[in-house]
Amino acid sequence: MATATDISILEAQKREPGTKNAARRVRVGGKIPAVVYGAGKDAAAVAVDPRQVLRILKSESGHNTIFDLALDSDKVKAMIVDWQFEPIKGTLLHVDLQRIAMDKRLTVTVPVVLKGEAAGVKTEGGILEQLLREIEIECLPADIPKNIEVDISHLVFGVEVRVADLPHSEKLKFLTDENQMIAHITTVKEEVVAAPEAVAADATAAPAEPEVIKKGKQEVEGEAEAEGDKAKAKPEKAEKKEKK
Repeated sequence: MATATDISILEAQKREPGTKNAARRVRVGGKIPAVVYGAGKDAAAVAVDPRQVLRILKSESGHNTIFDLALDSDKVKAMIVDWQFEPIKGTLLHVDLQRIAMDKRLTVTVPVVLKGEAAGVKTEGGILEQLLREIEIECLPADIPKNIEVDISHLVFGVEVRVADLPHSEKLKFLTDENQMIAHITTVKEEVVAAPEAVAADATAAPAEPEVIKKGKQEVEGEAEAEGDKAKAKPEKAEKKEKK
């Protein structure tokens, strides 16, 4: 059994797949629906404890955490590959789990963490801007890093940190374009303030007639013209009837 602080095991039970009512019954019972697939085996519909899933997602290694998935009497290595939250209440609704073969490389995304104080901020009054916060890599499951750190203390205006500048290892293959910029030093954007004369002129100007009202008038006029055309057309129809 998984303890309150144990994130190495996620317990799962088989569930009825496919219907919204079945998923609702799972949630009413305190679980959430999940799907587990991968490792050359058929996909299986399961139910898991959302508290255990949240402990994994909020752990230091986050969704890249590898844990034991206990289903019936079997245990397999697995990780969370996708999850869904309810947009208003923020409750966890569903997760996708992938079985992991520890001897096969896989593709994951890991965070990029900036270390140090940039010289361009400290001595030049610039602002540090991070454009890329995670990168995609390929590696064995046991080699997945919690994050990739890069020193930015040398950054000044005109100097950039790109994916190619990240510390490389033979265990990790970088899949993100090496020319992608991660961070640089930028300036404070000046806020455009309207001149007092322009503000006063706008305040005294007569409000423009809303477009909706104009459109409404045009529609009324159009309807009146249509009614007039109908009135003119009626005598013609009457004449035709008399001729018959």
